[in-house]
Amino acid sequence: MTTISPPERSRLQVYLHEWFQNPRGDLLSGLVVALALIPEAIAFSIIAGVDPQVGLYASFTIAMVIAFIGGRPAMISAATGAMALLMVGLVRDHGLEYLFAATLLTGVLQIFFGWARLARYLKFVPRPVMTGFVNALAILIFMAQLPQFAGANWQMYAMVAAGLAIIYLLPRVFRAVPSALVAIVALSVVAVLTGADVKTVGDMGELPRALPPFHLPQVPLNLETLNIIFPVALTLCFVGLLESLLTAQLIDERTDTTSDKNIESRGQGIANIATGFLGGMAGCAMIGQSMINVTSGGRGRLSTFVAGLFLLLLILVLQPLLVQIPMAALVAVMIVVSVSTFDWGSLQSMAVHPKGETLVMLATVLVTVLTHDLSRGVLVGVVLSALLFARKVSQLSSVTHSEAPDGTCTYRVSGQLFFVSTHDFVQQFDFTAPARQVVIDMTDAHFWDGSSVAALDKVVLRYRRQGTPVELLGLNEASATLIERLAVHDKPDARTAAGH
Repeated sequence: MTTISPPERSRLQVYLHEWFQNPRGDLLSGLVVALALIPEAIAFSIIAGVDPQVGLYASFTIAMVIAFIGGRPAMISAATGAMALLMVGLVRDHGLEYLFAATLLTGVLQIFFGWARLARYLKFVPRPVMTGFVNALAILIFMAQLPQFAGANWQMYAMVAAGLAIIYLLPRVFRAVPSALVAIVALSVVAVLTGADVKTVGDMGELPRALPPFHLPQVPLNLETLNIIFPVALTLCFVGLLESLLTAQLIDERTDTTSDKNIESRGQGIANIATGFLGGMAGCAMIGQSMINVTSGGRGRLSTFVAGLFLLLLILVLQPLLVQIPMAALVAVMIVVSVSTFDWGSLQSMAVHPKGETLVMLATVLVTVLTHDLSRGVLVGVVLSALLFARKVSQLSSVTHSEAPDGTCTYRVSGQLFFVSTHDFVQQFDFTAPARQVVIDMTDAHFWDGSSVAALDKVVLRYRRQGTPVELLGLNEASATLIERLAVHDKPDARTAAGH
């Protein structure tokens, strides 16, 4: 008889709890998410230049697979716009089969990312960048709804307004069913009974009518193929993981829970491999649908699984009903998501937060909205944060000096010395006034890199060229080790270096 050890039993209990902690809420929220996934999946397929069924196959496959093996319960993963934008050139120049091959390779790279536990580097994404990421995504979600109003009649506006009223007002008197689900059902009934002239899901494109077959990408297995798909797959890997891990972190905060980002990375990889073999495109976490899930009451893996399963049932079994859902209902849901996703408190905090943090947040939002690429916005935000931090730290170092009656000049260095602070460090020394001896006291200083050591070399060797001896005092152990390894002023050829 097989026995289960206590640690394994504990992990199993946690896993089962993640599935069945909130069955009713997860079932209902999953239904809402499934309805919201359909127009998105179709739209993203069009962006990528593929048939709508490619995005739909990807959406229910990734959602159902990630429900079992992901690291963040209640997060929704499917075909996304950020990933679709990266596929356009590959599909246009080489065709759909190369997209399937790139999707498989994307999954392999993401599994390696998770195995190497690289998700820990997410801690280098500062809070202002996270806030900018969230606000930019809220703006993009709202902007994505605007094309639905192009050429729309009054009935479209009336239905959207009615949907917003139901979603916002119903929870004040009735909470047993998510208000978003009530809005979708109610507006669908009204549209069918009145024959309203509004766009429906059926107008978005032809939907698949069968399960996706297992499919091996029909591409040559050679280096030429690898050269074609690897750059795309690598970009898809990083963008997909970046969006997924940032979304997971956001849901962690919204639900006051934690998640394993490395398991999520591996799960994303396995899900993309699965969809690559089933005729789908690469995908990742969707912050909009994830927020719909959480705000509708979803908390466990069951909500993600139900979203994928119900999407499949809608497409294959309930398609005659599905195609009659008015787009106005789904637009209303997404507008509410964009409003609830935006961090409105960040606007008030701009007046009290440091200007540098506000600049980082605004830069992240601006770049993301202008490029429609979340990865670029986050990258700009992280780089800008690093530069502002380096500038701030560089200003914390200082050099003061005093002169003794015997002509000895003592310089006291304090603070952190690295590449940003080296210029100011050298400028603090007076090379014009003659001194019998120069003493550099570094008791309160720390050297971090080769640039700071090179700056110290420059100071010492410049004094030596003038015939002034230099004595170094107070180096801590780490700084002394770095200087011993990298400096040239204390090496046998230092005299030669001083002569040049």
